[in-house]
Amino acid sequence: MMPDVRLVMVIRQDVERMGSWLRDGDVSASWYGTDGQGEAFHIGYLPRHMVEATPWEWNQVFGDDGRKIFSVLTSDGEHIGEGQMVIDRALSEAQLFILIGRKDLWYKGYGTAALLQMLGLAFDTYGLHRAWVDVPEYNLPARHMCERIGFLTEGRFREAHPKDGLWHDSVIMGLLYDEYARRRAGMMEARDLAAA
Repeated sequence: MMPDVRLVMVIRQDVERMGSWLRDGDVSASWYGTDGQGEAFHIGYLPRHMVEATPWEWNQVFGDDGRKIFSVLTSDGEHIGEGQMVIDRALSEAQLFILIGRKDLWYKGYGTAALLQMLGLAFDTYGLHRAWVDVPEYNLPARHMCERIGFLTEGRFREAHPKDGLWHDSVIMGLLYDEYARRRAGMMEARDLAAA
């Protein structure tokens, strides 16, 4: 069963929660690991900097038309994670990122539901041709989630992700609009049945 989620504009309290989730070793390890000083890597911005950002700085990050950043909320409005979409209009594609920061909600379909929402935006709203993800090789649950949705493995980036003092490959997985369109009805039906 798949839960219902919403993607909404990010607010400062969401950024604070992202920062606190990323301080958890399990969460940061499933995301992009930590730097040499133990600070968690984050994509697109540093949560500790954005908490105190000026309105101009905030708009530079969260108003960027090429990088859409969303908070993931449950159906009752609880913030549980973040989704990002880096759009390359010239290539008609987007790289997608999903992080469910609430560990108690892992393996319960929230990441899948959020990724389906992102795919709907990429293909149906923005009219893109291709969506892709870069999954660290050690994040097997994320790889399996993408495979279930229909992403295909397209290649690897060698030693692209640091974790625990070692470098790990990442798996590049892609989904084309035609592939998504063929699977969309079944994916949406599964989501709607779960929400009923």
